[in-house]
Amino acid sequence: MNQKSLGLVFFPAFDWAITPSHPEREERLLYTRDQIVEEGLLDLPAIREYKPQLAKIQDAERVHIGIPNIASLITDAHLVSAGGAITAAEAVLRQEVKHAFALVRPPGHHAMRVVHGTRGFCTINIEAVMVEYLRRHYGLNRVAIVDTDVHHGDGTQDIFYHDPDTLFISFHQDGRTLYPGTGAVNEMGSPGAFCSTVNIPLPPGTTDTGLHYVLDNLVLPVLEDFQPDIIINSAGQDNHYSDPLANMAVTAQGYARLAEKLKADIAVLEGGYSIEDALPYVNTGIILAMAGLDYSRVVEPDIARCPRQSDATTGYIANLVKEWRDIWAEKEKLRRAAVAKAGEFWQRRRNIYYDDSGIQEQQTETVRLCPECNGYQTISTQAQGQPLGIQTAFIASIPRNSCPICRQQARDAANKARKTDQHDYYFIQDKQQDILEQI
Repeated sequence: MNQKSLGLVFFPAFDWAITPSHPEREERLLYTRDQIVEEGLLDLPAIREYKPQLAKIQDAERVHIGIPNIASLITDAHLVSAGGAITAAEAVLRQEVKHAFALVRPPGHHAMRVVHGTRGFCTINIEAVMVEYLRRHYGLNRVAIVDTDVHHGDGTQDIFYHDPDTLFISFHQDGRTLYPGTGAVNEMGSPGAFCSTVNIPLPPGTTDTGLHYVLDNLVLPVLEDFQPDIIINSAGQDNHYSDPLANMAVTAQGYARLAEKLKADIAVLEGGYSIEDALPYVNTGIILAMAGLDYSRVVEPDIARCPRQSDATTGYIANLVKEWRDIWAEKEKLRRAAVAKAGEFWQRRRNIYYDDSGIQEQQTETVRLCPECNGYQTISTQAQGQPLGIQTAFIASIPRNSCPICRQQARDAANKARKTDQHDYYFIQDKQQDILEQI
């Protein structure tokens, strides 16, 4: 079989919605599907469509610890969405296509490692489930995730915050002006993975010009330096000038040129809520660009509505890029200094709000900074909400390629907590053995 340029996976999730009128609904993909069928894109020899597979609960548990368990918090739609991303990735890894685009929902980039409910429309993290599946089954190591959603990918950041082999780059509308309120430059990863998280908070009103300045002068050079085994685009489309939930000014042409330059191996749909005015055009442009086809005639009928970028915004973005280039040039020195300052253990405390579920979580996370491996993490979590009441859990997480000392210390920490603390649930997530164990 001749290799095609692009694999496509569609899953509109007809049977899943937060509410019938919620912005995150199946029409997000149905309008796009109608558009590309009308344009005859699925008949092009460069494009091949795949049907999504069903991910397993174990695939989700490789990433997430659900309280009380992940199976009780999700539906089959979540597993098909994650399975659709896996299907797209496997088509690339099997060299059936050069690139793949999974247009699936529910989305996932606000879902963190610990899951008590749904936040930011997300319950499990679709890209993270796909990444850990590929690591387990295809031996990938260095992974770059470029999140182009207008909202900061706080869940993806959380999951890979301690992993120096995962480069997470997110450019998004500044969190001081938009949900979830995170994604500042100083969120760079824990000491052992310092500068593996690259947040680029952009001012409202950023246009194609600003976005491509960031891409050309920061994102692409950082990717070239990192040398990933695979590049994944967490492809949110709510930077569009017509999106009702944000304040940016990117066009379909801007998105298509981004896809052409980024050359992501796999793109996975995230947000984008201008269902009629943006998504059919943006997705068509991205599909054509990823397939290596001409996208120059993909233009929104109301393109005149798109505002120009102000001189103040242009200057702000240039300074932000310079700040990050200076940081990146010193990243190894900064990482060594962060590790030395932290000592053997690094800890952070956080309050996390589940806006869709009305749950407030308090979390304390501790990381061992091991000179021989990536250490291990423990998490103490307490969540409160209706009808949840109060539920607590203690988790010890052992990363892949952990040393024997860290493996034993992680298990000892979980067993000690079970004997001395007052949590409702105790888990050991062992990524090396590929199991999630409740003790």
